[in-house]
Amino acid sequence: MRTCCIYAVGMTLAVKQPPAADRVYAHVKQGVLERHYEGGVLLTEGELAEAVGVSRTPVREALLRLEAEGLIRLYPKKGALVLPVSAQEIADVVETRLLVEEHAARKAVPAPPGLIERLEELLARQKKQAAAGDLAGAAVTDRCFHAEIVRSGGNEILSRLYDQLRDRQLRMGVAVMHSHPDRIAKTLAEHGEILDALRSGDAEAAVDLVHRHIGWFSHLARGEVR
Repeated sequence: MRTCCIYAVGMTLAVKQPPAADRVYAHVKQGVLERHYEGGVLLTEGELAEAVGVSRTPVREALLRLEAEGLIRLYPKKGALVLPVSAQEIADVVETRLLVEEHAARKAVPAPPGLIERLEELLARQKKQAAAGDLAGAAVTDRCFHAEIVRSGGNEILSRLYDQLRDRQLRMGVAVMHSHPDRIAKTLAEHGEILDALRSGDAEAAVDLVHRHIGWFSHLARGEVR
């Protein structure tokens, strides 16, 4: 079993922990994205300091970063409110994803063997995660599947823009999987169809499939879930 220390010349060199504020930031962010901290929950500095094992000062620093990212809203002397995913946020993310991913799907054809192989690996992983009930893991792999197609175009600016949506997509993905469990099987099937279209070199089919796959979320935002 691997240990957390390195032994050299008779001395033990402890692995340095990340700064306290970074540990609090990671703890809260993971909790929000994976819905351990649900939208509408009020977090206090005291409970977070106790959970991570730090003082309140790094907690305040971490919460300011999370507020800047739009995940929480700070209320002086009360705590941090976890912001729910709003219909407007879903609509904004869907609009941006459609612009980026339809272009990326068209540009991905003809798809290089490396892209096809990577997408096959990700789809197999997501199927295993879904079968095991690992919804947070499945949501991460879902995002990776789409990100691989975007990155395949070689446009670094577009890839960075897409990566900026990462946290919002993860949070929305986990929320949808919990509230619409039937959607998981549909997502896997649609990923398979997108992969088949790329494998066969049918750019227009790939674009159409991406449009329908992502567009479902716009129905969700308007309360028109199908």
